[in-house]
Amino acid sequence: MALDRIENLIEKYFNGETSIAEENELKVYFTSTNVAQHLEQYQPVFGYFAQAKTEQFKATIPIQNKNRKRILWLSVAASVVVMLGIGTFMYNQTNDEIEFEGCNANDNPEVVLKETQKALDLVSQKINTGVVSIGYINEYNNSKNRIFKQ
Repeated sequence: MALDRIENLIEKYFNGETSIAEENELKVYFTSTNVAQHLEQYQPVFGYFAQAKTEQFKATIPIQNKNRKRILWLSVAASVVVMLGIGTFMYNQTNDEIEFEGCNANDNPEVVLKETQKALDLVSQKINTGVVSIGYINEYNNSKNRIFKQ
């Protein structure tokens, strides 16, 4: 009767249908000395699990300091490149803006008119940048409303 149960458990085990308790029963059976001769072929499978539990990794893994130094230098170089890129971008951005010079009552009206036009042109450029951004927001809202019909 016990032998039939073990054979059924082996079949269930290889089909992946056993519970933890049934697997433990198989391990106990196959690690004992009373294993049926026609089932001895399965003994290494279950004996391996008992042996694997006792194994421990005892080797040491050498740490290479060369890689740490290389990574440190690469991170420093990357930081320098990023800072140079940001500095170049900021330098180019500040030179492109139109300079506005204030006027007083003693200035020539034509010069004042030109300076006022420069100031209004600068304000117009900045407002147009904002209007373009609002157009993107409106397009996003329209798409969102189509997708999530309210």
